[in-house]
Formats: sequence, structure tokens, C-alpha cells
Amino acid sequence: MQSGWFRPGFCRGLLLLFLNGSLLQAEDWPQWRGPARDSTWREQGIVQQLPDQPEILWQTKIAGGYAGPAVANGRVFVTDYVTSDNVKVANFDRQEFSGVERVLCLDEQTGKELWKHEYPVKYSISYPAGPRCTPLVHEGHVFTLGAEGDLIAFEASSGQIKWSVNLPQRYQTKTPLWGYAAHPLIDGNKLITLAGGPGSHAVALDWKTGQELWRTLTVKEQGYAPPLIINAAGIRQLILAQPEGISSVNPETGEPYWTEPYEASNGSIIMTPVQRDNLLFVGGFNNKNILIELDQDQPAAKTIFRDRPRAAISPVNVQPLVDGDLIYGFDQNGFLYAIDFATGERLWQSAAPLNSERPLGSGTAFLTRHQDRYFLFTELGELKIAQISREGYTELDSMPLLKPTNVAFGRDVLWSAPAFANKCVFVRNDEACIRVNLAAPQ
Repeated sequence: MQSGWFRPGFCRGLLLLFLNGSLLQAEDWPQWRGPARDSTWREQGIVQQLPDQPEILWQTKIAGGYAGPAVANGRVFVTDYVTSDNVKVANFDRQEFSGVERVLCLDEQTGKELWKHEYPVKYSISYPAGPRCTPLVHEGHVFTLGAEGDLIAFEASSGQIKWSVNLPQRYQTKTPLWGYAAHPLIDGNKLITLAGGPGSHAVALDWKTGQELWRTLTVKEQGYAPPLIINAAGIRQLILAQPEGISSVNPETGEPYWTEPYEASNGSIIMTPVQRDNLLFVGGFNNKNILIELDQDQPAAKTIFRDRPRAAISPVNVQPLVDGDLIYGFDQNGFLYAIDFATGERLWQSAAPLNSERPLGSGTAFLTRHQDRYFLFTELGELKIAQISREGYTELDSMPLLKPTNVAFGRDVLWSAPAFANKCVFVRNDEACIRVNLAAPQ
């Protein structure tokens, strides 16, 4: 005889509830390119088709910037730049602009401002709309890096400053032409960031105190490529792409392992390197590209090809993604390419993501993988879903999210990376940050 509470239907319901809760568990987006820093959205229960108009859950007014939002522990962190100067200029010269950089903490459910920190900054950079780096949330802290090198650690819940450092002042250097744009990396007890200056191209700081743990390499310019940790020859290696070379150092000490020569045009090495097995690829502006073979027995490397014309890609604003033996990425001409990783051969190109059949200088659409498809957030302010494979690019759906509010190459653009978290996409332009529902209908 069954007891009153033990009923098969009731138990099946509990089991389904448990399974659904496990499968549909929400996921934050606490840093540039997501939890694993690989531009992959792993949540289940996401829409297969986009509505004609976005379901905007909230919209919060903000000011200018290229920095994408970070989403963690029920909060959204975003940085901006408030100024009365005209910063809608796509210049390549250093000019001076006066304003205030801000760090904003918003409630994830409502968009309401929970705390704010602001500090005066004089910009002397090209593309002066605002900060570039997505905030980084880690163990109750949020770290921000401003366009002029103001690195600040906050208590994420209250906004209390734990420590701060101005990188150009501490390391006797100057801000890169396009500002500090290399997203810092947490590795164990270390926050690793590009600094610049003699012997301090990259530095590791204790993320709890800001105390320097090591510094490494001397280069003429910092570049803009975020640092990367890889495993090769059974050894953890920190890869630093800089305008004069691709270098590997010991992430615990900063001790150099190897450097392969590279020559970036205008110092514009921007993408973080991508790895597949024992191969490492970096591409840069003006058809600068390099494929490196990693030694499998010791921390060493050799170049397979360099600056191959009409091959590989020259990324500017968009980090390429590795999918099997292919690289998908946007070239400086605004076309999406599929590249054979091992040879650099271009398999196909598509202008469809940016709705243009002609080249667009630094054309931008941020790629995010989701299961067997990709989400693209374009410089037109559109969100797209597409199938991307060895056979080509097939667009499945699209909808507008925000209007482009900045300028580049004579056109309106939106160059800020999205965050995908908790079945929503969070995006910003120079006027607002919004949360848009992407949950599949129940």
C-alpha cells in the first residue's frame, strides 16, 4: 500500500522539475568573452527564432564607451565617459578631451543604479568615446581598466575601492594611441595586464592588494592584445602578443621562454592569439599574420608562415573563434572569413553579416557561439542568428537592438561587445544599456 505522499505522478513531476532546473541553469557573463573567455554561451532554453522587435526588460541611460557590460551575481557592471566635448571623431591623431570616466553597477533585474564611481580623466587618444575594456568580476571584486590606464579594484557589492593604480604613471610610459584596450586576465592570485614601459610590457599584480608580483619584457609599444594562458609541452605558458613579436613567459614569474618576431603596422596588434593543438595564430592590420608551431617537448616555438598575402585574416575589432580545424573571423575589410587553421587558406568570405557587398573599414560584428549556431551583434546594432560552417554563412534570423551612436570611416557604428547571461543579452551604445529577453517560450 502506498503512503499518502508517495504518488508516481508527483515523483515524476519532482524529477522533471529537478532535471529542468539542472539543464536550464542560468549562467553569468563576468568578463570579456564570457565565463571561460572563449565567446561561448552555454545556457539551454534559448530562443530558436528572434521576434521582429526585442523584448526590452529594462533600459538605463549611460554615456559613451566601447566597453561591453559584465554580468555577475545579480549585477551588471559597465563603464562610460561623460564629457561636453565632441568625441564623435574617428581621428588617428592624439587630441585632448576632458571628462569623467564612470564605473556603474546596475541591478540585473531592474537596471536601477546600485552604486557609481567617477573620476576625472583627460583623454589624449584616438577614438575618444570612452573606455574599451569590459569589467572583470572575480570572487566578490570587480576590476576596471580605463582608456588612460586607470586600473581599479572595487568591492563588487558596495563599490568600495580596494586598490587602484595608474599604469602610465607607475610604469613610466604613455597611453597607446587607441587607449588601454587589452582586457586584464585573472590567473590564480594574479591579475595580469599590459602596462608598457621599460621591462614592464606586462605586469602581474596581486588581485587582492594591487601589489606587483612580477613584470616582463621591454617593447616600444604595448599593443592591444589581451593576454592568454595556454598549455604546451606540458607547461603553462602566458602568451603576450606585442607589436614586435609573439612572446611566451612563465605566468608565475614573468620569465621569458621564447619570442617569435612580428612587425605590427601602426602598433595595431589587437586580437588575443588563438590555439589549436600545437599551432598558434595571430593576425593583425595590413595583412600581418603569423602561424607558430609550439614545441611539444619544451617551451619553444618556430614560425611556419608570416605575413602571407591574400591569406588568413587581419582582425581589428572582433576576436576570431576556432571551430575544429577552422578559424572564423572578421577581416579589416569587414568580411567574415573561414580560414583553414594549419595553412591560412581562405575557404570563403561573406559580406552578409554587415548587410554590405562592399568592404567596410574595420567592419565589426561580435561572434558568440551557442550550441550549433552563432549569435552576431553587429555594428549596425542588430542581433543575428546564423549557421557558420565549412560550407559557408547562412543567416537564420535578425532583429534590431540599439542604434549606432558613434562614427568611423564616415559611417555610424556601434563597437561594443555584448554579454549573454541568464537567458538575456545585455548591450550598450553611447546612450543606453539594455537587457533583452532571449528565453525560449515555455
